[in-house]
Amino acid sequence: MIFQVIHRTTFTYTQPVAISHHVLRLTPRSHPRQHSLHSTLVIDPAPSVRSESTDYFGNPLTHLTIQTPHPELIVEAKNLVDVVKPAPVQLDQSPPWDQVAHQLQGPTDAAVLDAQSYMYDSPYITIDDETYEFALPCFPPGRPLLAGVMDLTSRIYRDFTYEGGVTDVSTPVKDVLAAQKGVCQDFAHLEIAALRSLGLPARYISGYLLTHPPEGQEKLVGADASHAWLSTWCPSIGWVDFDPTNNLIPGNEHITLAWGRDYGDVSPINGFMVGGGQHTLEVSVDVSPAPHPALI
Repeated sequence: MIFQVIHRTTFTYTQPVAISHHVLRLTPRSHPRQHSLHSTLVIDPAPSVRSESTDYFGNPLTHLTIQTPHPELIVEAKNLVDVVKPAPVQLDQSPPWDQVAHQLQGPTDAAVLDAQSYMYDSPYITIDDETYEFALPCFPPGRPLLAGVMDLTSRIYRDFTYEGGVTDVSTPVKDVLAAQKGVCQDFAHLEIAALRSLGLPARYISGYLLTHPPEGQEKLVGADASHAWLSTWCPSIGWVDFDPTNNLIPGNEHITLAWGRDYGDVSPINGFMVGGGQHTLEVSVDVSPAPHPALI
């Protein structure tokens, strides 16, 4: 299925910014189930220096330097992405989770070495005893790995309340666990921490989700938002995605933007500036099916 994604970010400053440098992760990465067909970035004011690269995790990066004094910065990313629905996964046919955890401690091949990058503490995700105790009931000895992950996904969906404004990107996982509320990035961070506490790899995925308006109502412009979920590694199958916010395995309506150890590795816009004072941020996201690539 082909999607058009328009992601518009506006920074408004109380004082002009003299010069700024930014790193953008706004170009969806390609992987076996997703192909980036076309990508356009419109920056106002126009940067004096711009370059493209990839980060350690393989995510596309755009580097900008803006030397024109500006009271406002607008970054608009337009992307066409082709997403293929994953093949059905037999959760109960996956290997035992404890066998996988043991395998990850032994001699490595390329796939295992990659998975090991996502097994340990990262800046926004710290493993502790509370998280381990939270994860353990879903993983009795010998339980198939993916069945356990689906159970954990469902438990977060069932027991936690989706509520904005009670956390931010720096909220520790232990606080989310204690409060039992948060948003998609919190639930992804929590499930990743739980899996890592058992010696299992899990990576954070940022992207977009096609939303559907209530029956009989039109979809509002800008009503979509960025989304977050996670992926865990299973021998012979590879990486399998799980979405604890929606209690499902993502299909072809989840559009991957980037992945890393946690949110800090995939933040869509990073940077620093000279001047600017205080600033306000406005973000608008639109995701819609696109009948053909000529739309963008």
